[in-house]
Amino acid sequence: MPQNDDARDRTLSLLDDISRGVLVTLKKDGRPQLSNVDFTYDPEKGVIRFSTTDGRAKVRNLRRDPRISLHVTTANGGAYAVFEGTATLSEVAAAPDDEAVEELVDVYRAVQGEHPDWDEYRTVMVEDGRLVVRFAIDHSYGWVPGA
Repeated sequence: MPQNDDARDRTLSLLDDISRGVLVTLKKDGRPQLSNVDFTYDPEKGVIRFSTTDGRAKVRNLRRDPRISLHVTTANGGAYAVFEGTATLSEVAAAPDDEAVEELVDVYRAVQGEHPDWDEYRTVMVEDGRLVVRFAIDHSYGWVPGA
């Protein structure tokens, strides 16, 4: 059954107060691989983004199969939503002033606020080989009271 706009809006409203969820990617054998992630949501673009390290299972999985799902729930479990899409990955951070690091800074600010030492942060992003995963929400479902 297609989700009506009101139900979709209520499902998306969970992203106003939640910034941690369970990410689902697909292993080579088709089984799900789950990871806890801190993320940010841009309602104007309908895009979820998070930072990760190159070489992680989720990155390998997404390079092979970009289908992605993110499950979020309220602290008491009274509501939940799943957001699905197709992931794109930034380049791996290679220099403290490259585009990948700039996007990592944007994601950090959206999730955590200001960092006490941005120069250190930028250096660590390069040393760790970090990148940003992003996906537009193609479909969502869940249970939110009133939806």
